[in-house]
Amino acid sequence: MLPTVTRMTVIPVAGYDSFLLNLSGGHAPWFIRCVVILEDNAGHRGAGEIPCSEGILKGLEQCKSLVVGTSVAALKGTLGRVHQRLATNGREERGRQTFDLRVAVHVITAIESALFDLMGQAVELPVADLLGRYGRQRDEVEALGYLFLLGDPECTDLPYPRPSRPIDRWDEVRCREALTPEAVVELARAAHERYGFRDFKLKGGVLLPEREADCIRALHEAFPEARLTLDPNGAWSLEEAIRVLTPIRHMLSYAEDPCGQEQSWSGRETMAEFRRRTGLPTATNMIATDFKQLQYALQVGAVDIPLADCHFWTMQGAVAVGELCDEWGLTWGSHSNNHFDVSLAMMTHVAAACPGDITAIDTHWIWQDGQRITRAPLQIREGRIRVPDAPGLGIELDDAMLEQAHQLYLSLDVRQRNDAMAMQYLVDNWQFDPKRPALVR
Repeated sequence: MLPTVTRMTVIPVAGYDSFLLNLSGGHAPWFIRCVVILEDNAGHRGAGEIPCSEGILKGLEQCKSLVVGTSVAALKGTLGRVHQRLATNGREERGRQTFDLRVAVHVITAIESALFDLMGQAVELPVADLLGRYGRQRDEVEALGYLFLLGDPECTDLPYPRPSRPIDRWDEVRCREALTPEAVVELARAAHERYGFRDFKLKGGVLLPEREADCIRALHEAFPEARLTLDPNGAWSLEEAIRVLTPIRHMLSYAEDPCGQEQSWSGRETMAEFRRRTGLPTATNMIATDFKQLQYALQVGAVDIPLADCHFWTMQGAVAVGELCDEWGLTWGSHSNNHFDVSLAMMTHVAAACPGDITAIDTHWIWQDGQRITRAPLQIREGRIRVPDAPGLGIELDDAMLEQAHQLYLSLDVRQRNDAMAMQYLVDNWQFDPKRPALVR
């Protein structure tokens, strides 16, 4: 008989972040997450990590009584009851900005991860072996080097991290301004030296489209064999996207959300037209963020690579997308936001369980590396993450580091992500505009 869940603990946590720029503005000096810990009567602990907001915290509290006292073996029934409880709040839509604070999907994912972690420990199998129809498909997961244009932290009085004792070049360059092709290449070289990346992605939606294309040209010259992509989060018009990316299409492996909704055209329609006119494959984490949206996106021919982040698809849902991609001849990928090392493990197990063709996954871990809440975070070596052979997620929480991250959260006067705050130091009265790159004002 498998163990029973005896306790559920919800711990909001925070960590430090660099001045990463994107369409929504600039990352604040902190990122905020939530860790859910389930304990069972066999002495095991299972963990899940998700974004954090007051609504998510309330949703988790609302579901404790549905989880505690249940058998680990009945995890799917437990998740079904959690879904039914949260479904009373009505259908949730993902926002137009680049981050996601829906309640139900995140609550389910945190509990799901912790339950699968307990299940894996109970049956002595890694979570990747338990997900999907066929379990683990690979022993290593390819990750891409996720590059950002960076604001100058010295222009603010905010507590952005400074490298007091850098261990290598990456520690230095990830904490200072990077707004030119040369600076982006320097970031890529430093990340390659530490992590061995073979693929790179640049977050766009910050400078003029032509300047961001110049960054891709510089990356291609520095890393001619690398698979490159650029993601402006739908900031460009259809005509801009075609004009800017067509000359460099031979340098790109795919285009991620190059355009979006404009005038009477939906984001799916503009992406389909971009794909038809340029011949470039497209990836998205904006126009296909649930199964109904994915259905419509595929019907109009808008997407080749759904980026199914387990944090807003659930772990089982993200693997289901991977299985559909395998059946339909598409490529699976994973989106990412700032995260600690529990999420790194979750993403790795999900990617390991997706069959068929998958692209290198996004991960922000390189920006948070050094801020662990587990005793031995998974490592990125030669651009790959090895899937743990240990049961469950294959991680062990470090209670001291977890408490330290919780105390940082308690010390903050903010409770969720706000990318507009830091931009006020760069542009007076800066406001988000989904069709204007962040520094084009």
